[in-house]
Amino acid sequence: MSTTQIEKFWQELVADIQANRVVLPSLPDVALKVRKLLDTPSTPAARIAAAISADAVLTTRLLRMVNSPLYRTSHTIDNVQAAVTRLGNSNVRNLVTSLAMEQLYQARVSTDQKKRMLARHREHGMMVAALSWFIARNYTVLNAEESMLAGLIHDIGKLPIIEYAELAPDIASDEGALERLIEILHPRVGVLMLRSWSFPKDLAAAVAEHENLDRDPGTPADHTDVVIVANLLSYIGTDHPHTRRDWSSIPAFRRLAITPEESIDAMKNAKEQIHEVRLLLAA
Repeated sequence: MSTTQIEKFWQELVADIQANRVVLPSLPDVALKVRKLLDTPSTPAARIAAAISADAVLTTRLLRMVNSPLYRTSHTIDNVQAAVTRLGNSNVRNLVTSLAMEQLYQARVSTDQKKRMLARHREHGMMVAALSWFIARNYTVLNAEESMLAGLIHDIGKLPIIEYAELAPDIASDEGALERLIEILHPRVGVLMLRSWSFPKDLAAAVAEHENLDRDPGTPADHTDVVIVANLLSYIGTDHPHTRRDWSSIPAFRRLAITPEESIDAMKNAKEQIHEVRLLLAA
């Protein structure tokens, strides 16, 4: 697929979005409500808990998360309000959004091929999220739950592209062309989605720039650096083009004060912990 064709697809997609002929996926209702409540720091924990408790599946998943080895204390937490108090508002915001993201992968695609493609991207997102959580928690002062969310949504722009491509049979029927289209355009589409959700700029930056391996803004390490490294680590053992790059030249490693070799060893040593996070996101 040529660059001209890709740009044409992009322009048509944006035009259809602006004309309301295509609607970008919306943030799940419960995540949207919780995020709005937490925009007011004085919102009581009971009110936040009530919003979460309205979704039985999310309630179960949040309680499973807070009682997991990642957060567990000496006492089992058996109600949402206690979980909110234990985790704190910032972590609740990020965890609820992460756990609710599953709904977005219920896209209305008509073919088994596209369903498999969505499932593959979902699995990749969960792996990058788990790795991002681990890297942020152990090698930065960043909020690990926010880094996890950044990792989970880094490829979120792929969803509407897969769905919209079904309107272009010549693209939809050519998996290679569709994959090239997705790889080039998904950061741009992802940023459109995050803007429509009013997500903070640092998360939008991670979505926009995670494929820019030469990124070096001259600022302290951020969520984008974490996602870049996590994304690279997720491809170990595959033939992805990123595995053929000289990782020692990638600024994100230096900015996180960790070498590629150290990051690989750390990932291997924390294999069970990373797997636990991935399972909690999928549960």
